[in-house]
Amino acid sequence: MPNSTFLLAFAVPAMVAALLCVSADVRAELGGTMPSQANSKAAAPQTLLNGALRLRTLTDAGNTTINEYATNTGQIIAYAWQGPTMPDLRALLGGYVDAYRAGAAALAPDGNLHASRVVRPDVIVESGGPMRGYVGRAWLPAALPAGVTSDDLR
Repeated sequence: MPNSTFLLAFAVPAMVAALLCVSADVRAELGGTMPSQANSKAAAPQTLLNGALRLRTLTDAGNTTINEYATNTGQIIAYAWQGPTMPDLRALLGGYVDAYRAGAAALAPDGNLHASRVVRPDVIVESGGPMRGYVGRAWLPAALPAGVTSDDLR
């Protein structure tokens, strides 16, 4: 029979650490809500364009920098990334991943293996760059606040 002191000293902290690791990787997604507080993976949001946008910058597990853009109400409307690895588009796009995949599948091959642009009514995704130099962005065109254009998403 296990020693109860052993369970308290080792098993309980191990379970708490496992739960923290699982929840620490949870991230908002396109159309979701930006956390208002800083966390271990991202700094506190800053305001841009006279308060029209909030920007939060984080670095993913592949050391890629991801800029997360939200409206002043907190709705995430865009992501932009740059780094040595592609970010997890499934995680970033959330509910828009199927629209992106459908648009990507419909693209005619143009011989360019290093860049793509998927334009759908609800989401636009641009991605490219050579190996270890990936750049891209994804945004909800209908959700851009007045006075904000896709050029503001870098």
